[in-house]
Amino acid sequence: MVYFWMIIAVCIDQAAKFVVKNYLELGETIPLIPSVFHLTSHRNPGAAWGILAGQRWLLITIAIAVVAAGSFYAKKITNRMQQLGLGLFLGGALGNVVDRIFYGEVVDFFDLRLINYPIFNTADTAIVIGGVILAVTSWKEDKLKRTRREID
Repeated sequence: MVYFWMIIAVCIDQAAKFVVKNYLELGETIPLIPSVFHLTSHRNPGAAWGILAGQRWLLITIAIAVVAAGSFYAKKITNRMQQLGLGLFLGGALGNVVDRIFYGEVVDFFDLRLINYPIFNTADTAIVIGGVILAVTSWKEDKLKRTRREID
């Protein structure tokens, strides 16, 4: 199931980026909720918040290593929520790698203006949601194991 969710995340991400690249001019913004949430066509040559800008091959190498390690780990996961979390996390990482390989930069478009947050994309969203799911399910699993040890 990890690979299923990974493929879903990559497909949704690339479809959204295709629409942004082909129907919005760079810098163009569409207010969905004025002054709160806009769709804005933006490009990021770095990682989160633009760090490591211009380090395309380093970012590609790191992401491929993460996807490879996650794929190795995926074989050991039987919990469906953890499979979902890992699949979203890896799919998000892979979605941004596709951009870096083919375009040299990542296409961003979610512009949350209410809190002056950096513009991000569906891959970033999948990474965060997947990471949260993994953290919560791992915490719950660990808590359950500790409770069982205390009972025994």
